[in-house]
Amino acid sequence: MTDVIAAPSVRTLAAKKGIDLEQLARDLGRTTIAREDLDRDSPPPAPAGDRAYWEVDHAAYGPVAEEPMSRMGQVAAANLAAANSLIPQVTHHDRAEIGALEAFRKSLRAESQAQGVKLTSLAFHVKALARALREFPRFNASLSPDGKTLILKDYVHVGIAVDTAQGLMVPVIRDADRKGLWQIAAEISDLAARAQDRKLGPGDMGGASMTISSLGGIGGIGFTPIVNPPELAILGITRIETATAWDGDNPRPVQMLPLDLSYDHRVINGADAARFMVCLVRLLSDPRRMLI
Repeated sequence: MTDVIAAPSVRTLAAKKGIDLEQLARDLGRTTIAREDLDRDSPPPAPAGDRAYWEVDHAAYGPVAEEPMSRMGQVAAANLAAANSLIPQVTHHDRAEIGALEAFRKSLRAESQAQGVKLTSLAFHVKALARALREFPRFNASLSPDGKTLILKDYVHVGIAVDTAQGLMVPVIRDADRKGLWQIAAEISDLAARAQDRKLGPGDMGGASMTISSLGGIGGIGFTPIVNPPELAILGITRIETATAWDGDNPRPVQMLPLDLSYDHRVINGADAARFMVCLVRLLSDPRRMLI
């Protein structure tokens, strides 16, 4: 039961209906269970695929060793396989000039040390994404299980993908649109630390409007993150790169941040995604906009 994320009211209703939440999570191929999932008459199992592709005697080709997949890894694999097979996903790629944001962030180092809070660029990304989600309500929504109803949310919760030794975990910054940079930065540090120590509770996860998956501290020039249902989109971030911009005939170096937005094409079309990214790029390019 510890691997299943569900609100107390959902657990109470499941108990009244005699529904095994662990079994339901396995049938749905994900760990987060919402109230509407309990109304399904017969939830479809996650597609298993053709197992013949994996039934290979690898030892016939050379030395091998076996390592069992952790329980968390198995659940994550089922979730990703289900998401990738059920969602018609498209990824929109863009870049944001990030020089002004980085200069502003560095100017706050003394205040950061005084407050004892590490102000990373991720805090700015959370703040900007929360602002963009308020401007584009269709991105801050979920599709009902039968695909007939769009559930628009009057809250903005941003998920943060955290790489841990046990696997990927996604704690959530609640009401990110109503919080300042320092509070967001403090919560990111706290949630990331507790994720590494496996001390996150059910209330720390689930219910995100959208998730950010940042590989900026590792590297890369772009990737295609997989949408995490019931969310409709996910934002991928990689390493800042130096590019050349031109002022007439004069070149100048600029810091550019690659951004990758994957989205559920059943709800979001390409033009919507492009407009959303234009808004996000504008906010990141001028941090004053996200703080107004």
